[in-house]
Amino acid sequence: MNSYKNPLEERYSSPEMLYNFSPNNKFRNWRKLWIALAEIEKDLGLDISQEQIADLKNNAEEIDYEKAAAYEKKFRHDVMAHVHTYGDAAPLAKGIIHLGATSAFVGDNTDLIQMRDGLLILKKQLINVIKNLSDFALEYKDLPTLGFTHYQPAQLTTVGKRATLWLQSLLLDFEELEFFLDTLRFRGVKGTTGTAASFLELFGGDYSKVKHLDKELSQRFGFEKVFGVSGQTYDRKIDAKVVALLSNIAQSAHKFTNDLRLLQNLKEIEEPFEKNQIGSSAMAYKRNPMRSERIGALAKFVMSLSTSSAMVASTQWFERTLDDSANKRLVIPQAFLAVDAILLIWNNILNGIVVYENRIRKHIMEELPFMATEYIIMEEVKAGGDRQEIHETIRVHSMEASKKVKEEGMENDLLERILSDDSLKLDKSKLMEVLDPNNFIGFAPVQTAEFIENEVQPLLDKYSDMIGLNADLKV
Repeated sequence: MNSYKNPLEERYSSPEMLYNFSPNNKFRNWRKLWIALAEIEKDLGLDISQEQIADLKNNAEEIDYEKAAAYEKKFRHDVMAHVHTYGDAAPLAKGIIHLGATSAFVGDNTDLIQMRDGLLILKKQLINVIKNLSDFALEYKDLPTLGFTHYQPAQLTTVGKRATLWLQSLLLDFEELEFFLDTLRFRGVKGTTGTAASFLELFGGDYSKVKHLDKELSQRFGFEKVFGVSGQTYDRKIDAKVVALLSNIAQSAHKFTNDLRLLQNLKEIEEPFEKNQIGSSAMAYKRNPMRSERIGALAKFVMSLSTSSAMVASTQWFERTLDDSANKRLVIPQAFLAVDAILLIWNNILNGIVVYENRIRKHIMEELPFMATEYIIMEEVKAGGDRQEIHETIRVHSMEASKKVKEEGMENDLLERILSDDSLKLDKSKLMEVLDPNNFIGFAPVQTAEFIENEVQPLLDKYSDMIGLNADLKV
């Protein structure tokens, strides 16, 4: 306990995402890349024996990290440290490891593999958030609730319709994620400055062999698309784009938690609160929305990281500089780990979210009389009244009722005032029928059902094999 531990590892992120960005996964991918490079070079006629390939494969899994650290301290070069470490473990192949390649061959290609695999982990989590939100939206599509604009009471909507707004944001993020995966390119084999000059020498000037090596190696690692040109590194716009995508997901999550925290304050909807959970060390009655607040904290962190990758992409010099390296080591894994945690917490919330229907109706009925005043004016005019005089009568009653609520802390008595006003000619029984909240929700239930059917369900059907995950929290 004497050294710093990253909270993303200790408290928040999933084992899958932690492994994806672990040293073992990173450096095993380096060795897989070296093996594939040697195999394809052998197939293309270079003097590499099957015994050397076998030696590489037989010693690919166990990595002597202490030796690698000692080599790096000596060489001040992480890739060459691992080349030597691997060569010591596979002495028959020592002379052909990393043949013709530059450091970015293992570094950049591994980064792209980790990004792709990380997005596939997030893709499953996103699908489950979408599924949970769509179930929630359908369950409550008919339940009226007070709408808010500027966080002031507005026309009614439904609990389910509001959930579709959270869903809409997520669908935009999911579309972006799919597009990113569909268009993601591998760096492949490009040489020191992207010209493949070293392979010109190795293959005796045969450019077709260079192109075959580039394409074949990329396909072995699951990439159909390869950068046609590069400097030493892949275009750092990829880093900026992927962190921007992660930031967008974080923004959607933060919006959801802002709304939920406001609703929890109103005691209308709450995130789960476990039997032995403590809301406050001092105030025993409190039910703090700690899950939502945790998402908010992590989301702010992710959003802040997007500017970091953008600055790196914009300040690379010519074919490459190394002022990206330390930044990438920090930003890319932590952005993925934080969004991974965000989505786990979001699914956890949705698995136990609580809706208090009576409380929701109480808030509606406190505001609904004000919303009905337009109807009352129209009905009075139909009964032969003067529109301006009626408007003034209703205005006075509304101001008095509002005063009762705001200054005296009393209940809204606007309806009682109107019903007892003999100057108003409208049908009092009809007025009470009209003041059914369901008459004020417009097409919200239909819009919700159509949105789920037309835009959400096809996505859920397409990825039905991804639905279902464990969303338990570490703490």
